[in-house]
Order: sequence, then structure tokens, then C-alpha cells
Amino acid sequence: MKYIIALDQGTTSSRAVLFNESGGIVDITLKEFTQIFPKPGWVEHDPEEIWKTQYDVLLNLIRRNKVDPASIAALGITNQRETTVVWDKNSGEPVMNAIVWQDKRTADICEEMKLEGLEHYVRKNTGLVIDSYFSSTKIAWMLRNVEGLKEKASRGQILMGTIDTWLIWKLTNGKVHATDYSNASRTMLYNIEKLKWDDQLMDFLQIPGNMMPEVYPSSHHFGNFEFEGHKIPIGGVLGDQQAALFGQACFEVGSAKNTYGTGCFVLMNTGEKIHHSKSGLITTIAWGLEGKIIYALEGSIFIAGAAIQWLRDGLKLIDSAADSDYFARQTTDNEVFVVPAFAGLGAPYWDMYARGAIFGLTRDTGKNHIIKATLQSLAFQTKDVLDAMEKDSGVSTRVLKVDGGASANDYLMQFQADIEGVVVERPEVIESTAKGSAYMAGILTGLWKKEDILKNRKIDRIFKPELDRQSRKKLYEGWKKAVEKTMGWLKN
Repeated sequence: MKYIIALDQGTTSSRAVLFNESGGIVDITLKEFTQIFPKPGWVEHDPEEIWKTQYDVLLNLIRRNKVDPASIAALGITNQRETTVVWDKNSGEPVMNAIVWQDKRTADICEEMKLEGLEHYVRKNTGLVIDSYFSSTKIAWMLRNVEGLKEKASRGQILMGTIDTWLIWKLTNGKVHATDYSNASRTMLYNIEKLKWDDQLMDFLQIPGNMMPEVYPSSHHFGNFEFEGHKIPIGGVLGDQQAALFGQACFEVGSAKNTYGTGCFVLMNTGEKIHHSKSGLITTIAWGLEGKIIYALEGSIFIAGAAIQWLRDGLKLIDSAADSDYFARQTTDNEVFVVPAFAGLGAPYWDMYARGAIFGLTRDTGKNHIIKATLQSLAFQTKDVLDAMEKDSGVSTRVLKVDGGASANDYLMQFQADIEGVVVERPEVIESTAKGSAYMAGILTGLWKKEDILKNRKIDRIFKPELDRQSRKKLYEGWKKAVEKTMGWLKN
């Protein structure tokens, strides 16, 4: 028996997933790590803690399942994207905590780029919009604010990476400094057409080119993890949302998926053609495989599962995320709207200055209304993005493939089908991100072919729309009105 292990490094936890030869999940190990909030709007992770938790779950998985290291064909890596680590090339020590994708501290640097008239250039060459979400301004902030860092970087002593690059570096004991096309395309420094780091953007932000990793296809030999005398190849690397697109077998142009994780991420495969959005979406590299670059349109929703965590940990309205399904069904009222813009608004609005709010409160509003409205906000935000995708691509989504933790919530999935008027398809295995990177690694080693993903995919449940058109329209108008009120909240 041969195995593939996927390292799934997410925003709140590090996981390791063991896949057998037929692509089935044998076991999963998980460890949460610390979320650090130094100031309002700032979010950090300790890179060493990320590495420690990821290494621990990998070892636990191997030992718990008594896996012979010789039977591990390869490792795949999938990761939270945009989160940025900068470290000393010689000591391997991070210069500070990683700045997380949700962090808003670089809004001023984004404004500098806009004043310089770089918006069109950024969109045309990187496929992205200027926003603090992406990695480039995080690197620039560190270079400006960590004492002595700029000088060290200019001397070639400093390296940067998204989380995949950091894990590759650690797994190979500092021998490999690399990333894949999908992660490079999230930095706002990578030219997605010419497939190279963009000199003009690097110069403007004063980021030395020697900090940047080598960029390779997503299915590639990224070096070896040496374990108990065995060299285990790292064979597949994909940013988490692109991994989910691949794991959901969205190989046809126009096929789309939504992952309900900490954020919500809707991606549509656009094939080998770059589609530049006019509707607030971004263009990203989906993956590099078999000598081809596949592109996607993406709508990034910053807060999704994190809003359910807020109900649990912040407001103490539920004991577990699963409780939200039950409480949402306890009221038929749809007059309350929660806009969870805790980290600003992503696609299609791109407003760094928006903040969260609850609208429509009355004297009889109770916890059930707020829980229900919070769940509904995930579906409303997804509709915002799907409508924009249809406008940009000219392709109507008839089936939305879903995955991620919150896709297990039946109330949410039914409401998603209702508010968008599409069929929602949930697979038996909702671990699509891990599966995507595992398949990339398996393809490299010859264990699987791309067609095996389609063959192995099984459906758990299909949700069909039940809401009438008039009710759908009224609810969505209420949502749009609420969103409008939150925009620009932090601006004077």
C-alpha cells in the first residue's frame, strides 16, 4: 500500500491528512494554533508555532496509523494564502510574526500605490486589485518597520515566503526556497502572463528580488523531507482555494466551487485564458500542470466561518459551530441582516474601510435571529460573487460545488441554493483542499492520473432551490442595502 500525506496549513489550524492509493481518507490529525491581535485590524501568527503544529500533526498521523515511511509516496502542501513570513537566510529565524491575510495595517501603503496610479498596472499584470489582503504590502511594511531589515535584505540575507514556502524551507532543512504558480499569483508581485516576478512593483515597494522564492508548477519535485532514513518527495503545492478547485474536479471552463472556511472563496475555472474582471473579482493562477497554466476568476470573501466562530467565542450564543443549524431553524423571520465585515469587505466591493454591523434590530430580536442572519450572510456574500462571475465570464453557474467546514451545515446549504437559484452539490468528502494537493503530489509520482479525481468523487447531498423569485429578490435587496451602510465606516 502506498500513501500520500497532505499538509493542510490553514488560518486557524494545521492538519495532516492521510490518503490511500484509491484517494480515500484514512485519517486526519489537527492542531489549532494561536491567533495574535496586537492592535485593532492587525492579525499575526507565530511562524515557528505554525511549523511546530504542522510537524507535530504530521508525526502524529504517521505514528497513529503505524505508517512505514517507505510507503509514503509523497507529501502535498496546501496553505492559507497571502499570509507572509520573512526570515533570516542564515539563522532561519523569522524577523517577526507572520502578517496574516486578514491584516489591515498596510492600507496606507495601498493608498500610496493608488496615488501613484498603479491600479490599472496591478490589475493587468498580476490579475489582482490593490488591497492589504495580498502579500506585497505586508513585505514592504516589514522592511519599513523592522529595524535593520532593509539593509540586511539589500545584502541578500533575508528571504520571504507565503506559508507553503516557509513549510518547504523547514521540511527540507533550508535547502529549498520555492513556491508554486498558484501561491506566487497571490503576492501582488507576480506577472501571471509572463510568469515572473514584476520588477516595476518590486522597485516601487523597494523589495529586493533576492528575497523572492523560485516559482514552479504545482505538481513538481520541491525537494525531500528526510524522515527516519527515507527521502519523501514534496510533490504537490497549491494555495488552499486553488487546491479545492482541483480537488472538486472543476476541470471544465465555467465550473465553479465555493469553500466555506475562515473566509469564503468562490473560484471559476477559465481555462488557459486570462479573464480580467470588470466586476470586482480577481484573476488568479489556478494551477500549473502538464506544461499548462490554468487560470481562474476568484471572489474572496474575508469572513465566513470566522463569523460563526464569532457567534461561539465572541457573543457566546452557541456552544459549537454545529449548533447554528438548529437555532437558525427556530425562527421564520428574515428581517435581520448581519454584515460580517470584520476585516473590511472583499470581492466584489474591496472596501478596506468597511466594518461589521447588524441591521433591522427590533425589541423582539433574539439570538435565533442573529444566528440565522449570520449564516445567511455567508450565502449572500457568495451570491454577490457568483453574480459578478456571471457578468464577467458570460457563463451562468448551474451547479455550485461546495466544501469546507461550514458546508456541512444543511440550513446554510439550502439557503445558498435558495438565494442564488442554483443547485448546490456537496461531496461525501468535504476535505477538497487537502485532496487537491494530495492529487497533485500523486500525479507527480505516477500514483494517480487527473481522471482519477473525477472517478473517485462521490456526492453526499444535492440541494435544490425552493424559494420563489419574489422572496429571493426582496431578501437580496435587504442585504445590498445593509452592505451599503457599512461601507467606508472608518473613513473620516
